[in-house]
Amino acid sequence: LVAPHSGAGGDEEGEEAAANPTEYLLVVAPIKTDRGVDGLVEVFQRVGARPTTQRGYLRFLVQICELAGEYLKTRRLRHFVTKQTLWEQLEGFTASVHTKLDSRQTAFTIANEGRRLIGCDRVTVVLRKGPKYVVEAISGQDTFDKRSNIVRMLRELSTVVARSGEDLWYNGDTANLAPQVEKAVNAYVDESHTKQIAVLPLREIDPHADDKTRKRSHENMLGAIVIEQLVDSRPPEGMLQRVDVVRRHSATALTNAQAHEGLFLLPLWSLIGKSRVLVTARNLPKTILAAIALAGAITFLSLFPWDFTVTASGNLLPESRRDVFAALNGVIIDVPVVEGQTVKKGQFVATQRSTELDEKVVQLQGQMAANVKAERAARDARSALDPTLATEAERLEVQSEIDRIQIEAAFQKKQYDLLAAEKERLKIASPIDGKVVTSRVRELLKDRPVNAGTRIMHIADPTTDWELQIDVPEAKMGHVVRQLQTIQAKDPKAQLQVTFILATHPDPEDKLHGRVIFDAPSAEVKGEEGNTVRMTVAFDQNELLKVAEGMVAEAGSPGMSNAAALAALKRNLKVGADVKAKIHCGREPVGYVLFHELWEFIQSRILFRF
Repeated sequence: LVAPHSGAGGDEEGEEAAANPTEYLLVVAPIKTDRGVDGLVEVFQRVGARPTTQRGYLRFLVQICELAGEYLKTRRLRHFVTKQTLWEQLEGFTASVHTKLDSRQTAFTIANEGRRLIGCDRVTVVLRKGPKYVVEAISGQDTFDKRSNIVRMLRELSTVVARSGEDLWYNGDTANLAPQVEKAVNAYVDESHTKQIAVLPLREIDPHADDKTRKRSHENMLGAIVIEQLVDSRPPEGMLQRVDVVRRHSATALTNAQAHEGLFLLPLWSLIGKSRVLVTARNLPKTILAAIALAGAITFLSLFPWDFTVTASGNLLPESRRDVFAALNGVIIDVPVVEGQTVKKGQFVATQRSTELDEKVVQLQGQMAANVKAERAARDARSALDPTLATEAERLEVQSEIDRIQIEAAFQKKQYDLLAAEKERLKIASPIDGKVVTSRVRELLKDRPVNAGTRIMHIADPTTDWELQIDVPEAKMGHVVRQLQTIQAKDPKAQLQVTFILATHPDPEDKLHGRVIFDAPSAEVKGEEGNTVRMTVAFDQNELLKVAEGMVAEAGSPGMSNAAALAALKRNLKVGADVKAKIHCGREPVGYVLFHELWEFIQSRILFRF
């Protein structure tokens, strides 16, 4: 208790004096904790109270200060407990995030454990895969649809922010954002209704790089971590510090994981490292024998030569074959032939009707009739002229009209002849001797409208020599071209050799042999096979005797001559029969013969990208 207008001077010169210059009674009490005095409470009380009352003021104030001291000690203890919990969470996050060396598992750990440490609503990890960014993990979700609108927009937002290299903190204000970032964040917020979002790029940790170099480098970008508040826009206490800790540890863990995954032949080394049983004393001889066998197999596959062939599909066709085309626009009204029927060159195989041509004929006939009538009238007019009274001008006028009509009649006659010739073209004839090989030709063509140049049927002569047309995939043409260049370097007239079998006679003993006589100068698309190059293969017709002998044996006619059997085979062969062919491309190591397609796939799809 300090009375009004009281005080005490200092003991030494210069020391300030403590005094109560006011007219109020001062009631003063300290706030004490285990650390000492943390504060002081002063109460200005009106004078006039009795001393007993004043001492009551002091006791009350002392009790209040004791309660305040207990509160401060409790708050400090609660702060220590919170900090201890935070350290435990940080220790758990650090231990779990650095446990795995797999980037996918590390991303899931960052998303789930990072959300618990930060105290936000959702954490998403976006990783860089080559030039693209992929949403790898979302907290609280084991699986998610990467094609959903929210995930797609979040990926686009993370891509824009990561490429800019700057952190994004969004709480509703987009005034200071770049246009592309503003567009992406507005689209995502409109879709997800998030209240606050932070997109923080993650970079590789390079201990030798300074802060400026590390911040400016875009080549070492690992991805981004996305932190969201979905309900409350106010960040939790200490959120920024926790985010910084999660970000630094995440970058370190992902750097280590991707460096580990980039090791050459990592799966093989992992398998060998886990398979210690292979090098134990009991199994060591077996391991050595297996290694020797493996080395021998690799040597065999690498050095031993084998016939290398390129396979292709094709069709067996007669050399004499032609397509039949429609001559004019019109409707086919008659098809007098059927599939398999033998026809002669010039024989009619279809008849068209052209409404347009019929209209022209009718119109021209009307004009010709009118012209005849006009000529008759002109001649009558000339006969009606009086020779004695008619002038020379009148006679010349009538004669000129007759001459004009005759000239017009001659022109109309030529037009009629041309139309008649056009009508003759409506009768479509076979261009060669042969037989109709188009299936269901009558059902397909009868009453069918066609345009000029439309192919309506195919005619082939099976009695002539046959040839093979094969379609070689463009991806395999490199082997064929190299082999052709190799053999023509020794002999300019050399041709590629081909072995083929008919689909109806797949017996290896029925293999036929031929040679490539023509390859198309350009590729063409053929269904699911993609781009193919068409090649024509000629072969000795006596090769067909191998198949003919089988037919003779099946028919039970051993007395049939080879010529008769060959002729019978040609008559019975199906035009366009499927054929499997192999083009001989020299000799290569067995391993290349067996696995060249795999090696070409690796070259074109993997190595080419780098």
